[in-house]
Amino acid sequence: MFQLARALRSVTIAFLSGAVMILAGVAAPAIAKGNDRDGQSHVRFHVRSPNPAALQQIYELIRQRQYKNAELLLKLVLVPQATWLVGGSPQEVAQVARRTLLEAKLQHATPVFVLYNIPGRDCGSYSGGGAQTTAAYVAWIDAIAGALRDREAMVILEPDALANLPVDCGYDPTGALTVDRYTQLRHAIDTLGALPGTRVYLDAGHSRWHAVGTIASRLVQAGVADTSGFFLNASNYQPTPAQVQYGTWISNCIAFASDPSDGGWRLGHYDYCASQYYPANADDYSTWSLTDEWYANNLSGPPQNPTHFIIDTSRNGQAHAANSPNDPTYETESPGRMTLYAQAPYNQPSNVISTLAAGSWCNLPGAGAGARPTASTGNALVDAYLWIKIVGESDGSCDAAGGVRAWDYGSYSEPGWPTIFLEQQTFDPLWGRKDPSAGAWFPEQALELAKKAVPRL
Repeated sequence: MFQLARALRSVTIAFLSGAVMILAGVAAPAIAKGNDRDGQSHVRFHVRSPNPAALQQIYELIRQRQYKNAELLLKLVLVPQATWLVGGSPQEVAQVARRTLLEAKLQHATPVFVLYNIPGRDCGSYSGGGAQTTAAYVAWIDAIAGALRDREAMVILEPDALANLPVDCGYDPTGALTVDRYTQLRHAIDTLGALPGTRVYLDAGHSRWHAVGTIASRLVQAGVADTSGFFLNASNYQPTPAQVQYGTWISNCIAFASDPSDGGWRLGHYDYCASQYYPANADDYSTWSLTDEWYANNLSGPPQNPTHFIIDTSRNGQAHAANSPNDPTYETESPGRMTLYAQAPYNQPSNVISTLAAGSWCNLPGAGAGARPTASTGNALVDAYLWIKIVGESDGSCDAAGGVRAWDYGSYSEPGWPTIFLEQQTFDPLWGRKDPSAGAWFPEQALELAKKAVPRL
């Protein structure tokens, strides 16, 4: 009987997997590529093969007769999402790229690849790893280029690579590793950007991170002029309207400090650029118009060749860029939503709330999937909204040991929660469990993201 049940489960999961890939070829309509600079009129984004654990969860929900939840998760995995290339030998990564290209061809779709293998990635944190040397990274990039050749593809090049330079991580006292980082990115840009069908985008963090001038300077130094632009909010939860505004400022800052026709005194001075921190207040969107006004007053007109960008909307459906702190949605935007843990029954102290807010990028409760991938964004600078993050996969263990959680267990605890200090260090009180490792399927979060999706799945 046990073997029969296992066989039935395997057949069901195999059927689900096949059904997903068949539906992928017909479910997503062709999407107008309104901001395309290559003359193509339409684009359809590739639906990747689902995480096997996602299919397992769907199977279990069906078995438990939770048909509505199973339907939601099935809809979730049918949304086009990026394919992450995170390591492996050159031969292995080329094989994955070719397989993805074949899937995309069968779907008449454009694949989105996230390249995530740069040496020292993620400052050695939950998603740490990457190639061991520059030479190894170069060989890895070359193998991907050999697989892509003349096929159409979008490349999201190394999330956090510019927002988290080695010098930001505290382990590059001489700056040599940061110089290497720019060398590595430059090779990837030159190699992949030379391919006729490949569009490359560079990392620019998000609006709750670096000031506009800081990230604009890094983008220019990395070679953004030789790419299709930059991307924002990768694997994060920041609201789309805020990213549109922030990205526009970055584009304007690059023009401000790069265009000699507006006056040589400003050339190279990205530090002069207005940002979300001044004259605006990053926590009060009603002040962001002050930064808009600064660019209107300091640019002679719209940039002639503005830098474009992409926004990851995979998990920001519940985030709101409120016009004022009085807006009822304001407290739902990170990090404001963490204030609920200061209230009854949690009663967490202010130092705990501060740590939770700083770690709100990591498996954030209450989030929902966001706007569906499209190249028809209605904004001339925004090339696409994409699901860069694979929705339902964990950001990491998100615990006190990693510095992104804190908790006063004396003020609030639940039956079954750890009582030993060492066990508490690897426990996530916001989810009431130990979180899966980075990239592993997180069933509870996946279902919540599907249920709270805006617009609805």
